[in-house]
Amino acid sequence: MEQYIRALQTDRKFLLYNILVGIILLIAFLGPYVIPFDPFEANMKEPLLEPSLHHWLGTDKLGRDTFSRIIYGAQYSLSGTLILVAIVFVVGSLLGIIAGFYGGKIDAVIMRISDIMISFPGMILAIAVAGIMGGSLINAVLAVAIVTWTKYARLVRSLVLQVKKKDFVDAAMVNGGKKWTIIWRHIAPNVISIAVVTAVADIGSLLMELAGLSFLGFGTQAPTPEWGVMLNEGRQFIQTSPWLMLFPGLAIFMTVVIFNLWGDALRDVLDPKYDNH
Repeated sequence: MEQYIRALQTDRKFLLYNILVGIILLIAFLGPYVIPFDPFEANMKEPLLEPSLHHWLGTDKLGRDTFSRIIYGAQYSLSGTLILVAIVFVVGSLLGIIAGFYGGKIDAVIMRISDIMISFPGMILAIAVAGIMGGSLINAVLAVAIVTWTKYARLVRSLVLQVKKKDFVDAAMVNGGKKWTIIWRHIAPNVISIAVVTAVADIGSLLMELAGLSFLGFGTQAPTPEWGVMLNEGRQFIQTSPWLMLFPGLAIFMTVVIFNLWGDALRDVLDPKYDNH
């Protein structure tokens, strides 16, 4: 934490990325309260209007303001992504720590399940799971989580196997320390930072996966203005009203780029060899 705060004070690029991420989060969670139009209210007198001073990003086929829907939809896209990241981080890290620390049959079972999951193409398996459970944001989050946790379990397990060989862990065991106490005090603090960086770096890719499921009809459903749903609704008007796909696509692109840059910068900051000079 001290290294993070010091980087904010001395590294202008890292500070900029944090500000941009903060702006995105503010837009997502406060924007719906200040948008100029109701994102759900149809106005059949103003369908497919081009961007103007009245409707900054135009309107869709039902006359709904595209700008308001994008801002409102950020709440669904980002909240779903952050919940997904939290789930795969917690579940994957916990299983990885258990597998790496206890070893034996427990390790074998967890890793064989992991092998089964990664033997299938991730997005295809997510589509299959979401299709079975039905289209909704919650089901899409669960579907992607089911195919993503293995990455964190394998990463954390490999780190735990390295830390277990350290002298301070052997000393704790010799002194009669309880296993969960050793895990909490000695194992987890030495592996969790890398898992956190990985989770932050995955925010952009997981956001695209959720948007992709919504675009295909396996995630959030219309009329909810989630970005993937908006892309799906706009694709039939790509030649006559391209802004219906352009602006939601730009929202996804900009958000993914900013979170990826933030993740890369955070990885450098948490590196023990980090030196912003």
